[in-house]
Amino acid sequence: MVRRSFSILYAAFSLLAHTGITFAHGHDDHGESAMDLGASMTAASTSVPSAMPSATAAMSSAPVSQTYFTYSGFSGLMLAHIGLMTIAWFFVLPIAIMLSIARSRLALAMQIAFFGLNGFGLLVGTIYNSKTPDLYENNLHHKLGWAITWILLAQIIVGLLRFYTNGKANADADTEERVAFMPISTHHMTGYQQMHPGSVASMHRYSHDSGHGTESDSSRSGSLAGLHEEKDEETHHFGHQLRDDPADHAENRRSLGFIFADRLLSRVSQLVPIQLMKTMNFFYDAVDVLILVIGFIMILTGFITFAGIFKGNNVFNGLAHAIKGGIFFWYGLLTLGRWMGCFAEYGWAWNVRPPVGMVSARKAKVPSAEFVESFVIFLYGSTNVFLEHLAAWGDAWTAQDLEHVSISVMFFGGGLCGMLVESRKVRDLLDASFARWNGSRVQYPFKEQWTPPKTYSFSMNPFPALIILLLGLTMSSHHQHSMVSTMVHKQWGMLFVGFALARAVTYILTYLSPPSSYLPSRPPSEIISSFCLISGGLIFIASNKDTVAAMERYDLNAMFIFTVTMGWTAFLMAWQMIVLAIKGWAVRKRLSASYSPRGTLA
Repeated sequence: MVRRSFSILYAAFSLLAHTGITFAHGHDDHGESAMDLGASMTAASTSVPSAMPSATAAMSSAPVSQTYFTYSGFSGLMLAHIGLMTIAWFFVLPIAIMLSIARSRLALAMQIAFFGLNGFGLLVGTIYNSKTPDLYENNLHHKLGWAITWILLAQIIVGLLRFYTNGKANADADTEERVAFMPISTHHMTGYQQMHPGSVASMHRYSHDSGHGTESDSSRSGSLAGLHEEKDEETHHFGHQLRDDPADHAENRRSLGFIFADRLLSRVSQLVPIQLMKTMNFFYDAVDVLILVIGFIMILTGFITFAGIFKGNNVFNGLAHAIKGGIFFWYGLLTLGRWMGCFAEYGWAWNVRPPVGMVSARKAKVPSAEFVESFVIFLYGSTNVFLEHLAAWGDAWTAQDLEHVSISVMFFGGGLCGMLVESRKVRDLLDASFARWNGSRVQYPFKEQWTPPKTYSFSMNPFPALIILLLGLTMSSHHQHSMVSTMVHKQWGMLFVGFALARAVTYILTYLSPPSSYLPSRPPSEIISSFCLISGGLIFIASNKDTVAAMERYDLNAMFIFTVTMGWTAFLMAWQMIVLAIKGWAVRKRLSASYSPRGTLA
């Protein structure tokens, strides 16, 4: 489904990257900042080190306009707005999205709770704005907040219609999922129960199975592969029951508990054409996928508005840090999700990709995670290489311009190499030279010698990690306008180096023992990889010119931002694990309900 497509998320990230690319990057000589991924911070100053303190002092002593942070009036309303929005967007929304993905009946209630908290926070913010001067004119946060509110309201309306139609347009998909999960013979179900006594299936048995004679040795030796080999008449009969069981239709008559609302929504849902319902379902699922990214943008723009930064020409520098640091931040969240087992149906959870039959043909054709990573790197390099001099259009090229173009070429070439490594066609062509040995198979029929290596079944592509490693090393030594800025850049640069080293450990482990199961293998080094990416992305965002100037103004050193980021990263990773565990609980509860004792299962 749309909501589970990792490629859509990467497309969103690519779109964000292109948004940042459209802005020009330049140097201090031109009054603008670097925008390329390798040097997206403030461009290197040509002043000697002894001039650094004076430059820093000049920045710190510069007059600062009043911001919402320094404005003391009606601070209670501002704190209430921040608190409500944090609870809604950081705590309630992720749970609502996970319950929606799990198709839980609690999803609609959580979405309404989120909308209520968001609306209340929006009301408090509106009251605050009416009582205070506009300290950040024409800011994005206010406009985006209202737009997202209307989008979320539309999603809740679609959710109500889905609640009463029970997914009219998704009936075939729901049935397919249930049939794919349930249609196995009693013999193989018993074997699976013996292998996995703690599973949902082991708590139930077929109603026509008396329970006697199910402890045979043959059932104990059944394998998971056997579950997919036998599809007898019982399976087809059972799948037909799933489609036409009157008890299902009776159960699907849902109610919110309000007679008038139930009657109204029931009648409205019956008038919605199936094709329109499919379109609304697509909209609903698309919002589920993108709303967390939008929430991140909302929180980030709220912080920018509250702090009063990214004004004037500094918006280019700030936007570059926000977009590109945000991409690494979400890259880290997705890396942690892969470790926890997300996207296992695509083979992205460090597992063996399930074949067609276990998953749909569309999911089986999704490229590997390493290919998507390489494609994003290639896309950035291939486009940004032509935009490096856009900020100083018409002026002479400098050594820094050539340096930034070289980094873009590195991304272009490294991403292209990564995609070629992932190409099956290319690998087949590389093995073409061994075709002349085919005649030797008859004379030397040693099966193990002609069997492809186990490493062929799994992707081990070092190019994405290599490019990020080189980026980290480059930024760790990139000269900045002040010592604080240099130290902050070094922090996120070294964290990216840490990610590359941890990913190298992952590939070493998988090379020595390639995954052999459809279940996620969860290499421990990937936890380190995700931690480095999340924290590195956050510090990347914070290393913009305005934030560094504020740190110097309030006499904060680089270690302050580092320690705060480490604490928030650890908390955020723990919260992500809890949220995905809630999703697992919702899925287990829904599947348990599928084994209801209405005659088919007991």
